[in-house]
Amino acid sequence: MAAAAPVLVLDVLDSTNAEARRRAEAGETGPLWIAARQQTAGRGRRGREWASDSGNLFTTLLMHTDRPAAEAAQVTFVAALAVADLLDRYAPPSLVTIKWPNDVMLAGQKTSGVLVESGPAERGGLWVAVGIGVNLAHAPTNVERPATALVEHLSGDAIAQPDPALAAEVLAKAFAIWMDRWDTLGFTPVLDAWRRRTRLDGPCVARLCHETVEGVAEGVEADGALRLRLPDGGLRVIAAGDVFFGEAA
Repeated sequence: MAAAAPVLVLDVLDSTNAEARRRAEAGETGPLWIAARQQTAGRGRRGREWASDSGNLFTTLLMHTDRPAAEAAQVTFVAALAVADLLDRYAPPSLVTIKWPNDVMLAGQKTSGVLVESGPAERGGLWVAVGIGVNLAHAPTNVERPATALVEHLSGDAIAQPDPALAAEVLAKAFAIWMDRWDTLGFTPVLDAWRRRTRLDGPCVARLCHETVEGVAEGVEADGALRLRLPDGGLRVIAAGDVFFGEAA
């Protein structure tokens, strides 16, 4: 079995991703999971604030890769699968799904998000920070789309949601398994497993940095990019953005 990277649990950080960046820029390469019991400046995608209530999981894997940047970004699919495996352990697996590309849902509501950042490493290649937040005990209420927490969906044999430190260990082990599959078998098995948990068809709105695009989702490319059929019949391939299925943006 693939060995999980060690987990460092700290009481308070501004952001686990920020701490990973500081360590990377100081020459550290990992692999190391950095978890915090409390964040004072948590961040989500596109600069959004990430609610950081105590009792939830905030963690970042600092790692090094020699993969090209576009290929290294596929680690976001590995991360989503690892979070799904974590939630499977405590909630009914039938409730656990993934929304393209990496939001993990419980009963159709967002429970986790992934933020991947990278930069040039001193020894060559890239440092990569895979930031993951999971609502274990609390869900934010002042958000654009409904969110939920694991505690609201525990399976019959789960007495309580895991402590953040335990959740970090479970996540690290699941991530190591998927990472090993990616390294040894390539991206296709990872993408296939991700597809089985993901809705990839039907009306879709993609909110990008400078525009909003509407169309019908037609699955994904071999690299995981979303295929969106436009009203004029053209095909738009979307590598990153916020997507909403079956609803207006």
